[in-house]
Amino acid sequence: LQLVESGGGLVQPGGSLTLSCEISSGFDLKYYGIAWFRLAPGKDYEGVACTNGIDGSSYYGPSAQDRFTASRDNAKGLATLQMNYLQPEDTGVYYCAAAGSGYMCYGQPAKVAMDYWGQGTQVTVSS
Repeated sequence: LQLVESGGGLVQPGGSLTLSCEISSGFDLKYYGIAWFRLAPGKDYEGVACTNGIDGSSYYGPSAQDRFTASRDNAKGLATLQMNYLQPEDTGVYYCAAAGSGYMCYGQPAKVAMDYWGQGTQVTVSS
């Protein structure tokens, strides 16, 4: 399974950005959880959001709640993260990750649970 993120860039505070994750796999993606993480300068990985393949349900970390929306299309092999009201503290490298074996998330995703990772895309929020 391979994941390729895109859509990062520079955005002003209060702005929006949509990240995409193209997923290449020979498996049925409904058995995979797809998650988003970010790595900010000087900080550890933070789970941002995750979506379950079986029912499309989504869960968010505290910083993403009410501002970000994660979605996925299993048939197209595509996951997206819509980010609104971005602030400088949202700056970092954003990663798309996947967990197999019927993984289900029920809250903020955990890095240790992920099996596959993309290369990351930089998001910079600055005026």
